[in-house]
Amino acid sequence: MKLLVLGGTAFVGRAVVDEARTRGHAITVFNRGHHPPPPGTTGLTGDRRAPDGLTALTGGAWDLVVDTWSGRPTAVRDAARALTGHAGHYTYVSSRSVYADHDIFPLTEEAPVVEASPDSDDETNYAAAKRGAELAAEQNFAGPVLHARAGLILGPHENIGRLPWWLNRLARGGPTLAPGPHDLKLQYIDARDLATWLLDAAEQGRQGAYDVVSPPGHTTMGELLETINTVTGGHADLRWTDPKTILDAGIKPWMDLPIWLAPGYEHDFMHGSDVTKALRTGLKNRPITETVADTWTWLQKIGGTAPQRPDRTPVGLDPDREAALLARTPE
Repeated sequence: MKLLVLGGTAFVGRAVVDEARTRGHAITVFNRGHHPPPPGTTGLTGDRRAPDGLTALTGGAWDLVVDTWSGRPTAVRDAARALTGHAGHYTYVSSRSVYADHDIFPLTEEAPVVEASPDSDDETNYAAAKRGAELAAEQNFAGPVLHARAGLILGPHENIGRLPWWLNRLARGGPTLAPGPHDLKLQYIDARDLATWLLDAAEQGRQGAYDVVSPPGHTTMGELLETINTVTGGHADLRWTDPKTILDAGIKPWMDLPIWLAPGYEHDFMHGSDVTKALRTGLKNRPITETVADTWTWLQKIGGTAPQRPDRTPVGLDPDREAALLARTPE
């Protein structure tokens, strides 16, 4: 098939390109040209936020489009319009953040979503931007549209820094703050498993919204950190600490301690999705041991420092703050 990836050189887009290459697809990537097109692909250059920024797409024809955009909805609107009549199927990589706040768990694709506009240029509200982009694709592409609502995405080439931070922290060793509880359930997806499902679903002509993430409890905080410690050499002395102690110290879940959320509403929202719909269509999730080991191998290969998306705040706990908390906490 002829595949167009809007993006295609960073994290999820790169995984899609890698998977598509194994299937023998003819791959075109469209981006701003800050990175060279992956080997074996055709590169088109343009800035979706600029007037006439989609000119490079003129005259092209593709069976499938995968769009990984995370900014203003108007960029998806304009791409969907430009590709109408030139592509057979449009997949938008959305987010489970589109769901509105409520206390009914587990969440399904039928849950209420946030208010949003497909014609908005606002990209400061992530949830509204993602939902607005979904609407933009639906309303402006004359063909089947698939919304892949991903959750926490991990794996090689991660440019957010969550798993890379934990890998480097535990590799450094010594007394290490391990946020509890040990059996805290986590829900995530490896970018490569996401890419496989995206292409399978697109090739099958699926449309509508799907939550694309592992089942709740596919791993736990305990299994994750213990796996990381094993893979990186076993240098860390994991000091399991109760959530209240961590929160009382002013340490922020998700940002200071990536991946971790204290038990409660935010944890249930992020790690409590019913993914029955995606599982019935063939979603498969590799074990956390494989995701951790492969990400560590990649991280070592590039010198230990993961790339950082410029639109995301770097994550991770300051070593002095970690040491101060551990000094006050009995072993």
